[in-house]
Amino acid sequence: MTLQAVAALIASGGSAKKESGAAPKFHAGDRVRSKNNHPHGHTRLPRYARGKAGVVERDHGIFPFNDSNAHGKENPQHVYLVRFAARELWGEMASDKDSLFLDLWEDI
Repeated sequence: MTLQAVAALIASGGSAKKESGAAPKFHAGDRVRSKNNHPHGHTRLPRYARGKAGVVERDHGIFPFNDSNAHGKENPQHVYLVRFAARELWGEMASDKDSLFLDLWEDI
């Protein structure tokens, strides 16, 4: 994409959201567990959230998976807002009243 095309997309308020009929694997209220993997290179899944359980709060829709999109493979999939209890991420010393919300692609 050229610099001019990017500028036009930003100016128009464009979105990378895809209009696809792919059904989501998860729904609001579902308990999920992120993968505990360690790929070479960049990943959108923070190390502290790998292998941790959370609850899906919302499905944002379908977007290109940035980790593969950077290598020319779009791989569109659902992106979910997932709530992780602070104690799930950082142990019993964390407040039982705190949570962290992460936007996660279906593959992670």
